[in-house]
Amino acid sequence: MDQEKKLFPYFQPIVCAANGNIVGYEALARQYDANGRVISAGALFSSADIPHHQLIEWDRIVRRQALQQFSAFNNSCYLTINISATWLDYISDFNALPTMLMIDEFGIDRSRIVIEITESEGDIDKLVKAVEIYRKNGIKVAIDDFGSGFSQLERVMTILPDIIKLDMTLFQKAAKGGIASDVVHMLTRLARRTGCRIVCEGVETADEFFFGLNCGAQYMQGYLFSPAVATFQDSTHYQQEIATLRKQFLQTTLGRERDKIQFILAIKGLIEQLKCALEDDFVLAQLPTDMFYDSGVLRFYLCNNEGDQISSNYNLIDGKWVDDSEKLGFNWSWRAYFYQLRALEATDDCYRIVTSDRYRDFSSDLLCKTLSLRLDDERILLVDIAAEWL
Repeated sequence: MDQEKKLFPYFQPIVCAANGNIVGYEALARQYDANGRVISAGALFSSADIPHHQLIEWDRIVRRQALQQFSAFNNSCYLTINISATWLDYISDFNALPTMLMIDEFGIDRSRIVIEITESEGDIDKLVKAVEIYRKNGIKVAIDDFGSGFSQLERVMTILPDIIKLDMTLFQKAAKGGIASDVVHMLTRLARRTGCRIVCEGVETADEFFFGLNCGAQYMQGYLFSPAVATFQDSTHYQQEIATLRKQFLQTTLGRERDKIQFILAIKGLIEQLKCALEDDFVLAQLPTDMFYDSGVLRFYLCNNEGDQISSNYNLIDGKWVDDSEKLGFNWSWRAYFYQLRALEATDDCYRIVTSDRYRDFSSDLLCKTLSLRLDDERILLVDIAAEWL
C-alpha cells in the first residue's frame, strides 16, 4: 500500500474553560503501524531522509481529508490546520495557496479555519506574505510552540497572530513551579497585551489545567480531556467535567488567597510598628526581633524624597538585626515602588503602602517584594519581604 493511503487525520478538541464547550479541533496526521495500530505521523513528517516535496504532497493529502470531513460537521467550532513555515518557501503562486483552494472547494466558512504555523525555520518575508493573504480572506492565524525560542517571539512581533499556542514542554514544566512558571506568566501577559487568544497545549492533569487558568488562558487542549480521535464530538461533551474542575480551582484559589491576605495584613501590622519605632530616636540594637520572627521580613532601610538611601540596610539574619552600609547613598528613584509612592502625594492617600512586583533578591536568592510607605515629610521607609508564594 502506498504511504499516502496510510495517512489520515485525527482531531483533538480544544475546550473553553469559561463555558465548558468544545470551541475547536486541531487536525493531526495519523498512520497505521505494522500491527495496524493508529500512531502519530509526526516522526514521518520530521524525517530528514524524505524530500520536502514528498512531505508536502503527503501533508496536503491529510489536509484535504481533514477539510472534507470538517465540511460535513454541522457546528460553529473552528478547525486548526498545521502548516510548516518551511514549506511556504516552496509556494510559487501566493494567489493560489493550496489550503485556500481546498477551503473554497468544500464550501467551508473561512472564519472557521485557523492556520497554525509550525516549525521555527522558513523565510519570514514569505511567511508574512502568506499570513496577509490568509487574513485578507477571513482566515485566522495561530503561532505554535510559543516560548520555545526567540524565533517564535520574532514571529509574534512580526505577524501579530490571532491565536498563540504555548509550547507544550515549557507549559508542563511551568505547571510544576520555578522559573519556568514565571516565564509562562510573562509570555501570557505579552500575548494578552497583543490581543491574542491563548491556548494551553498538552494539558494532561488537573494541576496543569489549574495552572493554565492561573495564567489567564481560557482555552485548553490535551489528554486531560481527549487525545486526537477519528470523529467530532458534541460541543457540550466536556461541560460537566470542566465545571467540576472550575469549582476545584475556585475552592483551592480562595483558600490560598485568604492565606495571602492574612499574611499581608500581618506584614502591614509589623511595618506600622516599625514605622512607630523609627519616628523617635532610632537605635538598631533596641529594636525587638521577636515580633519579626518568621514574618518574611528580610531587611528595611530609609530613603529621602529624591530616592537617595540615607540609612544602612538593616538585615534580619538568624533572628538578629545586622547593619550593612554597602548600599548607603544608592538612588532608588527609578524603581516603580518609589515614584508611585511619591505620586500619591497629590492625593489624600499619601501614607498608603505601595508594593512592588516580585523579583529575585541577589543576597538571599529568594523571591521578594519591596513595600514602601512615607515615614514623615523627609523620609520614606522601604521593607523587603520574602514573597515565594505571593
